[in-house]
Amino acid sequence: MADPQRRCGLVPQKMFIFSEFVNFRKREFVMMVSSSRSQSRSVHGFTLIELLVVIAIIAVLIALLLPAVQAAREAARRMECVNHLKQIGLALHNYHTTSDTFPPGALASRNADGSTRTNGDFSTQARLLPTLEQSALYNAANFSISVKSDTAGTAINSTVTATRVAAFLCPSSIEPSWTSTHNSQRATGNNYFASYGAGIEWDASKAGGPPNGLFQVTGPTFGLSSIQDGSSNTIAFAEWKTGTGTIGTVTVSTDIVFFGSGPSGTSRTAAGTEVMPALNGLGFQAWIDSCTKAVATTRSSFTPILGEAWAFGLVGYTMGSTLLPPNAKYSNCSAGSANTLAAAGMFNMSSNHSGGANILLADGSVRFLKDSTAMPVVWSLGTRAQGEIISADSF
Repeated sequence: MADPQRRCGLVPQKMFIFSEFVNFRKREFVMMVSSSRSQSRSVHGFTLIELLVVIAIIAVLIALLLPAVQAAREAARRMECVNHLKQIGLALHNYHTTSDTFPPGALASRNADGSTRTNGDFSTQARLLPTLEQSALYNAANFSISVKSDTAGTAINSTVTATRVAAFLCPSSIEPSWTSTHNSQRATGNNYFASYGAGIEWDASKAGGPPNGLFQVTGPTFGLSSIQDGSSNTIAFAEWKTGTGTIGTVTVSTDIVFFGSGPSGTSRTAAGTEVMPALNGLGFQAWIDSCTKAVATTRSSFTPILGEAWAFGLVGYTMGSTLLPPNAKYSNCSAGSANTLAAAGMFNMSSNHSGGANILLADGSVRFLKDSTAMPVVWSLGTRAQGEIISADSF
């Protein structure tokens, strides 16, 4: 028979062992929980160095991707620019189908007092509005009165001339942000000019004319039958970027310098020619060199409003020349001595596209004219009936 004393001591001993076991399990559980929390903190936390490394990697990726994104955006803008010129080309041919001719650059207009002027009419662009899905704007225009340089005509047509037309704006060019020089409204902008050809004269009434391009002021209009050089070799419209509108800032490609005279041997009043023959030789080169130097060094009188508006049928606004390849490092030069664009001059192609600018040919096709195109080729493309032969790979 077991000892009663031993039996009585067995129970406390077992209870002690059991209590120790329970305490051990508790300590083990607490350690497991603590370890789990520690591991959780180590998994979800970031050190400053790790954070800086991640930021640096993201910055490198952005630097690598940003040029590609910008290039893709510019490609899209350039395509939209091409589509705008194609729309203008379709509008020209729709107009031709109806009238058997292309629209004029501008006609002589009538002021409110009954007098006439040669620099106050609507533009070629304005006459294309109905075929550019802008019939309402076209119907609101009063073509029977001068739209520019006449107080009454300016007021009557102010709603029309203050309207921006997307078809005349290239998204790669910055829209004008200044107030129009002809009214108190914002400048509407125009990036596509009607070409009066390879010369400085645009007014058919002058002895130095007529212009050799597709469009002119106060003269007859031209149709496809007038294009002896071939419609696929003759520029109808071309691209330029709008000016800055900032008088105190010289921007050579878009500034218009009032130089006071044309190239050597040219005249608006004397008999002669201001077309191709006058461009060959040192006279023309000396003129564009002097003109550009005048604004760059002495800041001669100039205006930075190239392409200010689409409604006015005048050089610098809606008409330009094909004397230089796109983005040439020369200023646009007016042969006038006063602050007016109603004078002969050179108004060049330009764009924010890399390597050149878009041109619309008379057959309705759009081509990209490279900056490196030779001047004689540019002259040949600008004329409608000089008899030049241009090879397909020359532009």
